[in-house]
Amino acid sequence: EGARRFGWSERDPRPRARAAGPLLLGTGVAASTYPVQVYPSQAAARALPDGSYLVEVNAADIGTGARTVLAQVAADALEVPLERVRIRVGSSDLPAAPLAGDSSGTASWGWAVHEACTRLAAQLAERQGPLPDEGLEALADTKGTADAESPFARHAFGAHFAEVSVDTVTGEVRVRRLLGVYAAGRILNSRTARSQFVGGMTMGLGMALTEGSTLDPAFGDFVESDLAAYHVPAHADVPDIEAHWIDEDDPHLNPLGSKGIGEIGIVGTAAAIGNAVHHATGVRFREPPLTPDRVLTGLLEARQHPAPAR
Repeated sequence: EGARRFGWSERDPRPRARAAGPLLLGTGVAASTYPVQVYPSQAAARALPDGSYLVEVNAADIGTGARTVLAQVAADALEVPLERVRIRVGSSDLPAAPLAGDSSGTASWGWAVHEACTRLAAQLAERQGPLPDEGLEALADTKGTADAESPFARHAFGAHFAEVSVDTVTGEVRVRRLLGVYAAGRILNSRTARSQFVGGMTMGLGMALTEGSTLDPAFGDFVESDLAAYHVPAHADVPDIEAHWIDEDDPHLNPLGSKGIGEIGIVGTAAAIGNAVHHATGVRFREPPLTPDRVLTGLLEARQHPAPAR
C-alpha cells in the first residue's frame, strides 16, 4: 500500500540516476516493527444521578490525546453518547495506572477503563429505580490478565518511504517527502493517531539528520544541553509528510483490539532516509546523523576511491 501511494514503481533503482543541478535526488524504503506492550492498570467508572458518567484512571496525557480516546473507550463500553462521559486523569489519588511510554498507554489504561465500564453497564442493566446520590461505581484491575503470557507474537508493523535531495556542494540533506503506512490493530481515533504517526516520523527524521549527542570527556556529561546545540526538526524540515494505515483485526491483543502507535512511526524512518541518501549518492552512510560534514566527507572519499565497475 505504501509503494502504491508513494509511486515506488516509477523509481529508477540505479544510484545517482536523478539530479537537479548540484542536487542528487533519491528515494528509500524501510520496514518497521514494534512489540505490543500492555501493563496492568486500575480504573473506576461511576454512574451519576444526573445521567452522566465519571471515569477515573491515573493515566498521564502527555499530549497524545489520552483523555479523548479513553472517553471514547468508556462511551463505547457504556453505550452512551460521548458528551455524557467525563474523564479524570493525572493524579495519584486516582486508581493506579502505568506510565505513558513504551507505546503502552492506551492499551493498558483502555483495557482497565473498558473493563470497569463494562461492569458498570452490567450493574445498571440489572438495577431498577433511581441511583443513590453518590452514584453507582464499578472498579477494574487488569493485573493477572493484561500481563499474562501470550502464545502469540504481537507486533505493530510499518513501511516507511522517503525522498531526499543531497547538495553535493554543501553536503546538506533535505527530506522532500515522507510517507508511512501502518498495521497497528484497531485505530481508536483517526485524528490523534495520524498526529502521533506524523510526530513519530518527524522524530525519525531528527534521528537521521540532526540529532546527535557528544560526551564531554572531562566531565562525562552531554555537550548538547539545550535546543540551541541539540537540533530537533521543525516544520520546514519536511514539506510533505503523510501517514496512513490498513484495517487490521487482531483478536489476540486486548478487548480494544489496539496496538501502541507511539514508537512505530519512528523506528523505520531513519533507515528509509538513509536508504534514500544511498540511492541519491551511491554512498552508504552508516552512522547518523547525516550532517553535512559527514556527507561531504563520504562524497569526497567516493570520488577519490570509486567503487569498481560491476
